Amino acid sequence: SARWDRAHLHQFWLADGHRIGEPDDDDDDPASVLDDRQTKLDRLKAGEQFVYEFDFGDSWLHLCTVGRQRVDPEQTLGIVPPHPSPYLGWGSIPDQYGRESDDDGAGGLPVDPKGADLPRIGPWDVQR
Repeated sequence: SARWDRAHLHQFWLADGHRIGEPDDDDDDPASVLDDRQTKLDRLKAGEQFVYEFDFGDSWLHLCTVGRQRVDPEQTLGIVPPHPSPYLGWGSIPDQYGRESDDDGAGGLPVDPKGADLPRIGPWDVQR
């Protein structure tokens, strides 16, 4: 269930240039990352997009959009989660290790557009 507080390092890249995650004293500029234990995503407005990066080694990047309407989590999800939670999305979620099936034979992976098809937010902006 979409938990960003488990095991792997993570961060959120906001359109205004801020990053929210776990500050790291080894970072070139540790003040550039807002502490995710003290910063809330409620600073974002309806329709605003941000990037969620999970697992810095593999850099799983997810483009997220703040919903235009507030939702009743109990009605939509059947629960009231203790933390922000995604509730709608599209596409398939790829296996973390690139496997395409239980028996991954010689199947190939799709071509990675390297963010060329995405808005200029966070790491996609850096890669261009």
